[in-house]
Amino acid sequence: MSDVNESLGTIRRVDGRYEARLERVLEHPQARVWAMLTEPAHLADWLAPGTIELELGGAARLNFVDSGTVIDSTVTALDPPRLLEYSWSSPGQPERPVRWSTEPTADGGTSLSLTLRMPDNEDVARDCAGWEAHLMMLLAAIEGVPIKFPFQRFQETRAAYREMLAGTA
Repeated sequence: MSDVNESLGTIRRVDGRYEARLERVLEHPQARVWAMLTEPAHLADWLAPGTIELELGGAARLNFVDSGTVIDSTVTALDPPRLLEYSWSSPGQPERPVRWSTEPTADGGTSLSLTLRMPDNEDVARDCAGWEAHLMMLLAAIEGVPIKFPFQRFQETRAAYREMLAGTA
């Protein structure tokens, strides 16, 4: 793994909301990374069981059985295999857009960016740390060795994001 895969994301305030950007570099072709982000068999290995209909307005449904969280949203941006966006929320909840961007690298790998937008009254450190953990799961799953939710990574990055946010207050 390169250093970017261990680095924290960046957080900024935009239009009264928080926006976080997390980046990773994967030594796999863009098509393989896209499949991990969109195909039900792969989603279950690193995120949650569910489906994402690859069309604008298509359903994005994920069921985190262990926590009871159910995401029931729609695809709001799509440009396969470069861009996918849906909200990390269910009907009646605030919009929490999740935007995945992929770009091929010169050596045949893929640069992956995840942009999150969250209401300013949420625990942004928790949200970012959760995605840090899921990105670690993605990196393991794409190598063919899926792992359980890395709670230690979650705790460490949550504390680091809290410090980062305290420094901007």
